[in-house]
Amino acid sequence: MGWLPVAIVTAIAFGLYNVFIKVSSDRIDQVLGAVILQVVALLLGGGFLLAQHLGGRELAISRSGLLYAALAGLAVGLAEILSFVVFARGAPASLGSPIIMGGSVLVAALLGVAVLRESLQWSHVGGIALIVGGIALLSAGSPA
Repeated sequence: MGWLPVAIVTAIAFGLYNVFIKVSSDRIDQVLGAVILQVVALLLGGGFLLAQHLGGRELAISRSGLLYAALAGLAVGLAEILSFVVFARGAPASLGSPIIMGGSVLVAALLGVAVLRESLQWSHVGGIALIVGGIALLSAGSPA
């Protein structure tokens, strides 16, 4: 299976993630909610890792891999806490989630080009421009 079907399922999971954060954000302390989210994610990931190990799969590991995975953990931990704060402050899921996710797409694209030296085709630039336009339209008239 190629990467695109997995990316679509991932997008669905991220959509559910944002809606569940929105629904819980005014029912639990934001940091506690983020910690519970991360513990459950740890248990899920740990289960997958254990299954792979028991299945005989050799796990690749390197010092730089550990470093970048830890940095990703810091970034996602901060993003999760801030997502709870955004929704606890009243952002609707229909606006907050697209702004957060669209903004993350823009940041990833810019870093991919600037830091990782990836190239974009004009159609990709157009898609990113549409995302930026969408963020601007979603943000227009929304109380900060």
